[in-house]
Amino acid sequence: MSSNNIGYICTHLQCENGLADKTAFRFVDSDLNGTNYSFAQLDAASNQFANALKEINIRPEDRIFIFLPKQPEVFFSFLGTLKTKAVAGVLFSNFGKEAVFDRLADAQAKILITKQSLFKRIEEIWPDLPGLEKVILTDLPAHKSNRVLSYTQLVEHQSTEFLVPDTAPETPSVLHYTSGSTGKPKGVLHVHNSIHHQRMTMEKVMQIEPTDIYWCTADHAWVTGTTYGIIGPWSKGLTQVHFGGKFDTEAWFDLLKQEKITLWYTAPTALRMLMREEDKIAEKYDLPALKRVYSVGEPLNPEIVHWVRRVIKKEIYDTWFQTETGGIMITNRPGLPVKPGSMGKPIHGVEAGVFTEDGKGSPLNESGSLRLKKGWSSMFRAYINMEDAYRSKFHGDFYDTGDLAQMDEDGYFWFIGRNDDVINTSGHLVGPFEVESALLEMEDIVDVAVIGAPDEMLYEKVVAFVTLKNHQEWTRRLEVKARIHITKRISPIAVPSEFIVTPKIPKNRSGKIMRRVLKARYLGEDAGDISTLED
Repeated sequence: MSSNNIGYICTHLQCENGLADKTAFRFVDSDLNGTNYSFAQLDAASNQFANALKEINIRPEDRIFIFLPKQPEVFFSFLGTLKTKAVAGVLFSNFGKEAVFDRLADAQAKILITKQSLFKRIEEIWPDLPGLEKVILTDLPAHKSNRVLSYTQLVEHQSTEFLVPDTAPETPSVLHYTSGSTGKPKGVLHVHNSIHHQRMTMEKVMQIEPTDIYWCTADHAWVTGTTYGIIGPWSKGLTQVHFGGKFDTEAWFDLLKQEKITLWYTAPTALRMLMREEDKIAEKYDLPALKRVYSVGEPLNPEIVHWVRRVIKKEIYDTWFQTETGGIMITNRPGLPVKPGSMGKPIHGVEAGVFTEDGKGSPLNESGSLRLKKGWSSMFRAYINMEDAYRSKFHGDFYDTGDLAQMDEDGYFWFIGRNDDVINTSGHLVGPFEVESALLEMEDIVDVAVIGAPDEMLYEKVVAFVTLKNHQEWTRRLEVKARIHITKRISPIAVPSEFIVTPKIPKNRSGKIMRRVLKARYLGEDAGDISTLED
């Protein structure tokens, strides 16, 4: 039935429930000027895009990717895609051409929605993407060819009505890519049934009320931005604010006050940046409309909890989930006393445990692998094209999150770290393999290894150890060249904060980089057993 369809639930169902004239979102530009869009308008605009996709012969499970900064067309195209039962993929607009190519090629994307300034990156890689049939540009006034289409021309004559087809719960819906520790990014596939867990967490964690004004600061290309910046709030008929500007301390506080935000969902990195500019925004701390703050993406340091309580005079709740889980799993929330630094407790219907390497339950207050019992509706259904990798994530009835944690005597969970090499920088996961591969393309670099290191602002920073050709010196010019190359190939997020020249990269006898050895050296710690190092 269409009642399972995410696009239908987030738009037409809300209209049927009497919310047609209610503001679905207020889009605020960088100058803090806002435009309101009602649920009726959101439904109509997404219907027009769905009809346009049908006109160009898009079929169920075709993969449609969105490569845009935050703008209204993101939401119209995302929900319109889901209404047709095609799969919606999302990409960060700051991705370089290599990062975009890897994901579009792996997904066999059929349609890409972008804008003219970003299309330049696509033109270079399009010849190597035979499955990419058309590119739709949101700021092109008229079709350029039968392959380069104008979004405006495509939708302007389409009907604002669309009959959403019956959608089985297990119909594929959203495709996100997450960085792997030793290879290409993995495509994480979700299904329409995920919406039930996402709606439940809006009720149990956000504890929403009909009059709430909600602001999730996450980019739509991040799982938080789709799950809790599109699907969750609109599935419950909530009014959202979406900000089209970049991070700016004063602008953010102006927006919180101007738009009378009641529920604010953001990331610890952003909060740490706000803490550093406390004096600049001191007069704006009075936010009478704001009820609660929520955090996601990386562990919430106790000092941030205390700062929010002291300065903003609100409670802040940490939430933990992953791209693979599709929704909040372990969390703090109103009614549950907050232990600063803790992840909180599992949400209703989620069974979590900490396990030793041999699969036994880990004793209280001792570190082990954090695992979740299968069965929640928003659990991912595949790593596309990587069946073995998907199977390896499960141990019997439990999904292995790849995180290390411990549980205390009160049932609270505490994050310890990752048990792989993925780097969590500013809440974004960066795979060291991608960065290493890009750096090795530079003729001056003959070997490289990338690690994550603790950082006060970013949580973890990217650090690159490089071996240079002919023992040359590392110069400022070479560093700038490397930074530009990483930005163009992957994204600014993946650019190393530090480059360290080393005569040799430590590897074991099978040639695997010994990242723990490099990390220990960087931190000035004992590297432990190095008997497996190659001579």
